[in-house]
Amino acid sequence: MTEQQPPPPHRYLVVTTTHEDEAAARALAATLVRERLAACAQLHPVRSVYRWDGEVRDAPEWRVDLKTRAALADRLVTRIGELHSYDTPEVIAVPVTAGSPAYLAWLDTETTPEAG
Repeated sequence: MTEQQPPPPHRYLVVTTTHEDEAAARALAATLVRERLAACAQLHPVRSVYRWDGEVRDAPEWRVDLKTRAALADRLVTRIGELHSYDTPEVIAVPVTAGSPAYLAWLDTETTPEAG
């Protein structure tokens, strides 16, 4: 039996952003998946507490977790900025350090324009 090796460091990322409502989060996710900048997007209702304009705020938001290849990170971050309504949208990326080989192969396929 051959032992599975983890993917090379930082080959895949989970990029997270937030949006003010579910419809906006869904529209953003659908656009980014349609454009093949992400293979998958998961939406989660969250409550955010943050400082903005000198005051602490508490607001409901929708978190969007996007699965992508690290090679697409700059384009994905730029596109989120173009599409987002926030002045300063949260956009952070966390490296995937291991994963199912079949899922990671699917992620590669779905973020490759020629996959069609």
